[in-house]
Amino acid sequence: MNFLKIVLTAALFIAAPAWAGGMTGPQKNAVRSAKEYLSTMSFSRDGLIDQLSSDAGEGYDISDATVAVDSLDIDWNQQAAKSAKEYLSTMGFSCKGLIEQLSSSAGEQYTVEQATYGAKRAGGC
Repeated sequence: MNFLKIVLTAALFIAAPAWAGGMTGPQKNAVRSAKEYLSTMSFSRDGLIDQLSSDAGEGYDISDATVAVDSLDIDWNQQAAKSAKEYLSTMGFSCKGLIEQLSSSAGEQYTVEQATYGAKRAGGC
């Protein structure tokens, strides 16, 4: 029983900074970068993390990018709908093709559910 208490106490101690909003400097900077990206473009969760952590993007550590993105209140379904509208404004897609583009690991990296929502909301299905 004491072992369990120690483990739970340690877990709470480790998690406390996240609950208290205690972010590191790089994580706070990554939050600012994420907000800047989202103000001009739409992203999936994984796509935004990739953008923030990529050497071709911002170059944040992936752990800092993940904490930053997960700290934001983002409606990923709405992001998928925006992405779908952007695609449909420049080219034609079948419903299936648009969902595949939005959910592909080589595409936007939304979940299939988010991509389906986005495609339907944008009028692609």
